[in-house]
Amino acid sequence: MMKQSAWRQMTKPCFWAGILVILCNLNMALDARHTLRLTSTQSGVLQRHKREWKWDKLYVFEETAPQPLGEKIGKLDNTLYSEYARYVLSGDGANTEFKVNDLGDILCLAKLDREKQSIYKLTASVINMKNGKKLDKDELFSIVVLDINDSEPVFPPALSGSISESSVAGTTVMTVKATDADDPTTQNGKIEYKLLNGTDLFQINDEGVIRTTKDTLDREKHSQYWIEVQAKDMPGLNHGNSATTIVNINITDINDNIATFKTGTYQFKVQEDTKPGSEIGILGVEDRDEIQNKDPTFTLQQTYREMFGIRPNNDKDGILSLKVPLDYETVKTYIFSVFVDEHTVSKSPNNQGPNLLKKTQVIINVIDVDEPPVFNQTEYKFSIYEGPYKTPIIGAVSARDPDKTSYKIRYSIEDPHCPVTVDPVQGHLSLKKQLDREQESSYTFQVIAQEDVINGQKSYAMVNLKVLDINDNVPELTNGSYVYVCESDKPGTVIGIIGAHDQDENSARFRFALAKKSSNFSLHDHLDNTASIVLKQEGFSTERSVEYMLEIEISDGGTPEQKSINSLHIKVCTCQSGRRAEYCRAYAQSGVSVSALLAILLCIVTILVIVILIVLRRRYQKDDLVALGKSSSEMHEQLVRYDEEGGGEMDTNGYDVSILTSACHDSSFQPAPGPSLYAMVKKPPACKGDMAMMIEVKKGEADHDREGIPYDTLHIYGYEGSESLAGSFSSLDSSSTASNLDYNFLHEWGPRFSTLAELYGIDGSDTDSSY
Repeated sequence: MMKQSAWRQMTKPCFWAGILVILCNLNMALDARHTLRLTSTQSGVLQRHKREWKWDKLYVFEETAPQPLGEKIGKLDNTLYSEYARYVLSGDGANTEFKVNDLGDILCLAKLDREKQSIYKLTASVINMKNGKKLDKDELFSIVVLDINDSEPVFPPALSGSISESSVAGTTVMTVKATDADDPTTQNGKIEYKLLNGTDLFQINDEGVIRTTKDTLDREKHSQYWIEVQAKDMPGLNHGNSATTIVNINITDINDNIATFKTGTYQFKVQEDTKPGSEIGILGVEDRDEIQNKDPTFTLQQTYREMFGIRPNNDKDGILSLKVPLDYETVKTYIFSVFVDEHTVSKSPNNQGPNLLKKTQVIINVIDVDEPPVFNQTEYKFSIYEGPYKTPIIGAVSARDPDKTSYKIRYSIEDPHCPVTVDPVQGHLSLKKQLDREQESSYTFQVIAQEDVINGQKSYAMVNLKVLDINDNVPELTNGSYVYVCESDKPGTVIGIIGAHDQDENSARFRFALAKKSSNFSLHDHLDNTASIVLKQEGFSTERSVEYMLEIEISDGGTPEQKSINSLHIKVCTCQSGRRAEYCRAYAQSGVSVSALLAILLCIVTILVIVILIVLRRRYQKDDLVALGKSSSEMHEQLVRYDEEGGGEMDTNGYDVSILTSACHDSSFQPAPGPSLYAMVKKPPACKGDMAMMIEVKKGEADHDREGIPYDTLHIYGYEGSESLAGSFSSLDSSSTASNLDYNFLHEWGPRFSTLAELYGIDGSDTDSSY
């Protein structure tokens, strides 16, 4: 028994109106069948033959309005289909755009858009409705959406291109590309292009490439073109969809125009003190090209090229500049020619003609000014050896007044720290002090030249003074701290390498030697500015504090040769292998250094001088007291009252303080009747001959007595008038109660001494002085 099963696919055209559609459907709607054959072999065993499925694509046009129950586009047929089976579709658009009915008809349910989806891939299945099992293997098939011309060409936004002016005909300007959403394999999606204007200068081909048709493009006449481009599908046919756009074509500049001067004459005024390199003026140039394509070349008349210069500025105009200083007194006016030329990339009619100004005349008028003095050099350089000098003059500066007035010049240096002075008339430079190269190797200062008139013009010149070196520094020992003796060192061991240093500029080779022979060490000069210290004997120990010192003489070999003796102190160390110092003991210094000894002696001398001065002062004071004939305990004082200042002796009343002392010791003392200069004397409670206490009491009484006469000062007199004929007027050597001196001669001295005569004179009855 043999059972046979097969799928049959049948298609029905959607539209029968066109012959093209009928042919497509008939050609592509072939039955896709497969058969399963079971045959018996000679042995009687059933064999399963391979099944082959052949499916063709189904086709449907886009934008087709569907029928209410769906538009049939094909049919499924399977030999296993029965009343208990049904067909099922799955995949793209299944049950939305497409479905299958019980008869196996494939129906289109919606309007399709090829531009959104051009092909649908589905799977066909036949299923037993009772158990839900598949009766046959699933098969894949496709539904292709056929295109119709429903889309217009679309241009990209803002299309623009550019081309250089004077380009040859046929030069590509740009490419315009429009797109059409329709099927590009059909006429619906193919596009043709057309220019709607500008065809006298440009053309476009089927690929959208725009090219020039002439070589007469000139940016200076027309720098931009707006071209309208049309794109249409269905090429070659009068109907179809189309679209237009505006293309901007810019004409770029090239250097095709020559530069010319704007005028035939340029005139400038320049002051004679204008600095070289300064700008005099601008020679304007006309060039129709854009700034990046302008390339003018300026040339001066041969005679004036050393004096003036010209170069283009950022605007490509000519800048005339000054190369050398001007002098009104020499030349007042300059007249010369300037030429301009330019190499262009193309020959333009604008570059020819007799009216092109390629040459112009420049007139420069020099203006006279009061110029400052001019030095014969802008910078002076001198050199002198350091140290003592035979002559202080190191050189001279010179300046002149360039004006017709030709004033005299005076020179000066304002820097107070400058070691050089200048002769104000001759300009000779001379040293103020001795120079030392090791302190300062060079000096730079300014010399001022000024016209010798009021508010005269000034100018400055820089002077560089170099101090040359002489061999005036002694060599110094170096690396001395690295010399030490290890306890384990053997004779002949090099215990250190020493060197030397010299502050002079060009030091010769140093020579080393021992100033004093040593029993412990020797010195070996390497003749390369170093020397080694060699041990002579062993037995050194850190337990013995002994000073080991070498005096090394070092000479520098210069001219004149300088020598020095340097002390090298050698330590004794406990060392590890390789003479690595572990512990070092410095030598014990005995005695005091010279500087410390001098400081101590100076302090001692200062103290001795101070002590001697104090003793002498006290002795002189004691001698003065002895010369007065009284001890310090017998010294008296006098209280002097001044009625007013500046009146001399006429307004001065003196009072003998001895009366105050007597009043202190004599309680029975009563003042005479009548007005008194003092209040009643009150004995102090602790008056025991203490003059100071007595004076303080009297001062207190006088301060509180409003009726008494005020006292100005309290004077203390030590000694007065030893050479006076009248002797001393002080009461220090006299007593108010027992005086053996006669003061009557004071009455003979006139009215200026009447007050003294009344105080110290004798009126006949009284022998006591009153106060």
